[in-house]
Amino acid sequence: MTTTADLRAVVETYWSAADARDWGAFAATLADEVLYDLPQTRERIRGKERYLRFNREYPGEWRVRVERVVADGEGRQAAVRTRFTAGAEESPAVHFFVFDAMGRISGITDFWPEPYEPPAGREHLVERY
Repeated sequence: MTTTADLRAVVETYWSAADARDWGAFAATLADEVLYDLPQTRERIRGKERYLRFNREYPGEWRVRVERVVADGEGRQAAVRTRFTAGAEESPAVHFFVFDAMGRISGITDFWPEPYEPPAGREHLVERY
């Protein structure tokens, strides 16, 4: 059985390998049939080799830092908040992972929110940070 700690370790390896461009270690975290979804661009990538190529060929210099990992107690899903840095720009992102019975990543959904200023009129309800 895959534990919460196991999922955290897989996700942390996935991100540290991506940040280091260690594509062998990155690939080891993935199931062969991994499915990657980007809802904001309506893109989907099927299969480990295509997903590896997508990441290897991703343009520019960037860094990623994991801010938080939350995994379910049944060893099947995890949610991750990261911060990406490209040059002087930082961007938050949220990622949802699904795991197969072997504890490998079989599904990834990435959300790359763009920062924006909130609309006026709710200042009395919110705290800005």
